Amino acid sequence: MNSRITMGLAGLLLVAAIIVGYWGLVLSRQSVPAAPAVSPAVALAPPSVMEHSVVQAQEQTRQPVVVLVRDVPPFTALTAADLALEQLRSAPAGSLNSLDQAIGRTPWRPLSAGTWLNQDSFEAGGPLARMIHPNERALAVAVDEVVGAAGQLLPGDYVDVLLYLRQDQSNAQQSAQIVVPAMRVLGVGEQFGLTNDGKPATPTASPEEKLKQDQRRLGARTIVLAVPEQLLSRLMLATQAGTLRLAVRSNEEQRLAKYWAGEPDSAANLQTSNRQLFQFNQLALGEAPVNLPARTQQATMPRRAIEVIRGNQMTQQTP
Repeated sequence: MNSRITMGLAGLLLVAAIIVGYWGLVLSRQSVPAAPAVSPAVALAPPSVMEHSVVQAQEQTRQPVVVLVRDVPPFTALTAADLALEQLRSAPAGSLNSLDQAIGRTPWRPLSAGTWLNQDSFEAGGPLARMIHPNERALAVAVDEVVGAAGQLLPGDYVDVLLYLRQDQSNAQQSAQIVVPAMRVLGVGEQFGLTNDGKPATPTASPEEKLKQDQRRLGARTIVLAVPEQLLSRLMLATQAGTLRLAVRSNEEQRLAKYWAGEPDSAANLQTSNRQLFQFNQLALGEAPVNLPARTQQATMPRRAIEVIRGNQMTQQTP
């Protein structure tokens, strides 16, 4: 009897377990589809009101800037077809913000498409004139692989100009000296640096053209230096007197841009350069004049002979 009762209880428990499992499975199937029912509506819903307001706020903070839509040659008046008004998040300093400010005006140099316009776009002067300061002059100097620091010079570098004078009949003593220190390199060959307003002096080239410019720079035979006005004639004499070398200065010398101008030390730098320069007459390949007293000059000065003519005979006598 006990075994039959036990088997009957086991069967009842098995049936109860099956019923409870089935009921749990049904309940789980009914709760799962409730969540994905909302997802298609969310996926197809338009942007929220908050995102739309953020976009509107960004559009309101943008500023108009006048930009060229095509290349413009020099001395050609701008028309409305040449210009466009773009909305930028940050407008460049000094840029024009209305088409009326540019229509009818004539640029003095070629302007490329995509250039944003300012007052400097209509001022006269080429790249070099816009790269130097009022107290400087741009002077081209002939170089080779040795003089030009193995072709590694770049616009924006600072160099010292060294001069070597050989000993010859017109120069009694050979010398090597720094003629002009701390001069800024404006251009190497056809490659130029930045203008005074921080923009490229020449239009931005494509990557292929940039690679060609770098290759031509390695073989450049001229460089352009920003020479202080008071030292221009000295450098000109140096280029004709002897052999030049360019010594590149360290980039860590951050005050070189104000070495000759803009600082009280510029006058002292000029005096120091003059004191360190060897006899300047060597640059002119001449001997230094000797200042003698007046009596000594008269004593050492040879007397001029007098011609005496007697008939058909002519003699010279010294008084």
